[in-house]
Amino acid sequence: MLDFPLWKRISLWAITLLVAAASLPSIASLSGVNLPSWAQDPQINLGLDLAGGSHILLEADPSQVERQRFEAMEESVRGALDAAEPRIRVGEISTADSRLTFMLEDASQVDAAREAILPLINGTGLVREWDLQVVDGSRFVLTQTEQGLNQAVEDAMDSAADVIRRRIDDLGTREPTIIRQGANRIVVQVPGLDDPQALKNLLGQTARLEFKLVDPNALPADVAQGRATNTGTEIVPYDPEGDMAGQYEAVFRLGGIRGDSLTGAQQSYDQRTNEPVVSIQFDAQGGARFAQLSTDNVGQRFAIILDDQVISAPRFNEPILSGSAQISGGFTVESANELAIALRSGALPVDLTIVEERTVGPDLGADSIVAGAIAMGIGSLLVVALMIMTYGRFGIYATVALVFNVLMILGVMAAMNTTLTLPGIAGFVLTIGAAVDANVLIYERIREERRRGRKVVSAVETGYKEASRAIYDANATNFIAGVLLFLFGSGPVRGFAVVLIIGLFTSVFTGVTLTRMWVAGWLKAKRPTELNV
Repeated sequence: MLDFPLWKRISLWAITLLVAAASLPSIASLSGVNLPSWAQDPQINLGLDLAGGSHILLEADPSQVERQRFEAMEESVRGALDAAEPRIRVGEISTADSRLTFMLEDASQVDAAREAILPLINGTGLVREWDLQVVDGSRFVLTQTEQGLNQAVEDAMDSAADVIRRRIDDLGTREPTIIRQGANRIVVQVPGLDDPQALKNLLGQTARLEFKLVDPNALPADVAQGRATNTGTEIVPYDPEGDMAGQYEAVFRLGGIRGDSLTGAQQSYDQRTNEPVVSIQFDAQGGARFAQLSTDNVGQRFAIILDDQVISAPRFNEPILSGSAQISGGFTVESANELAIALRSGALPVDLTIVEERTVGPDLGADSIVAGAIAMGIGSLLVVALMIMTYGRFGIYATVALVFNVLMILGVMAAMNTTLTLPGIAGFVLTIGAAVDANVLIYERIREERRRGRKVVSAVETGYKEASRAIYDANATNFIAGVLLFLFGSGPVRGFAVVLIIGLFTSVFTGVTLTRMWVAGWLKAKRPTELNV
């Protein structure tokens, strides 16, 4: 137990100093000390309650997912029936009353139609997504299953959380917290954000981009009043903040191109007018479809639709074969850059509305850090004074171990890129008191062994050996509690759990292993016959 060869001492010191050194950039940053750029990492990220920033609660409307699935199924059914051999002709497809219905023109093709749309009904997962009924011999009725709709909402919310994370990362912020809350809500916390309005603009924008052909046969009088003229067309309003506010376009519902074919989007400038625009690039498949659309419709107008609002409706003057395009619409540099970020990160699968918003100022976080430092300083001084007065030299060893313990916790948190929250500071204060528990157990056991008549070396060795069992058992139960807090807690609870779990490992390492090495070195060098412990 007290045998520490040279290689072991070197290894333990190397681990201790390396991990403790990882805390120095964080300590310097919190103290306001400017370090060279090469020495600024790794650093602990400060949570919302310490660095200030924005807290936003977003909510989705599940009924929108249902409508989107009906639209996607309608297009898929048309494509599957058109691709059948021979072609299966149907009348108008209706999505009224939460059902998708259509009538075959030839009742003898019922079996062929069922075979064509069967893969669409089953979906790609284990959950059956649609129910199919055939009524009156040739009328198909498709309804969404509850399990399929719930799974679609779940997938949409997971995808929305990923899109939000990509958008926030493009803003250049560090360590956002993005968590699901309930079935249709997402909590977004961004520490240290200087411009919360930019975040709200970005998260409030669905960025669902579509290119649809304008119906040339639509009656201008009907379009002006927002009425659809022909079957298969829909009326889309212009951006209310644009030059065409209050006007409408009649576009074909199906057959357009969606923005999910984009591979890039950047803010740039129009070479002719020098106005801010957004340049977009399609992937190979999207570029081919856009080239085909522009080739087949030279001279026709097409609408650029963003979040169900027309930005502009230019004309295909010539085929566009480059796989890239340009979106203009009275942008400023800031709004064009925000749109480019939104398009690059992908469209939100469902609209999100802000139902709660809180902004935390950095001054409150600074006060919390100062208060936490004061509490930790007072607690440390009291613990150090008590340990030294009670255990003398052994109390000094425990004090040095306590300092390394705090530094190692900070170092591990910085290396793991974790976030320090206000409850995390409370965890530090608690760790200071709990960290010396191991030393108290060991030293009291050594006293007990000395009273039983054991010699110095034997008493120290037995004290460390026997007390270590209780220490490991106690920390094992604390570790289980910390893991459960981290898995089932959220926000502040998880911040506390992180410090607790890391502190358990560093406390055992510094309080048991390091102090044993120091005591062993002192016993070997001085060979005392009495212990002031």
